[in-house]
Amino acid sequence: MADKFFTVKTLSLNNHCPECYSNSGLQLTFKQRFVENAFYRAISSEVKHHMVCDNCKTEIFPVRWTDEIERVFDYHQRAFVPRPTSVRFKKLTWVLLIVLIIIVLLLNLYIFNR
Repeated sequence: MADKFFTVKTLSLNNHCPECYSNSGLQLTFKQRFVENAFYRAISSEVKHHMVCDNCKTEIFPVRWTDEIERVFDYHQRAFVPRPTSVRFKKLTWVLLIVLIIIVLLLNLYIFNR
């Protein structure tokens, strides 16, 4: 089972980086979970966020956030609209489902025609 996250939205923030104190370079990324296996593909409602400073190439964890960064993050999190959840079955699933239905129908015909 391949469990991945894909980027839904990336934002540039004008807050000071807590590591290098640069006023430009903070990037906030929202990612949504994507599950794929042999039978189906699905977009989950699970969302992750990730903040990085492009100047010092440092990941900024929530423990290091200032009050200003927290307020900006809360605003963008409320404004963020994730993609709708969905499930799409692959061809293998449909083939197995049709074969199973045919087998059940043949068994019913065999049992009731005795």
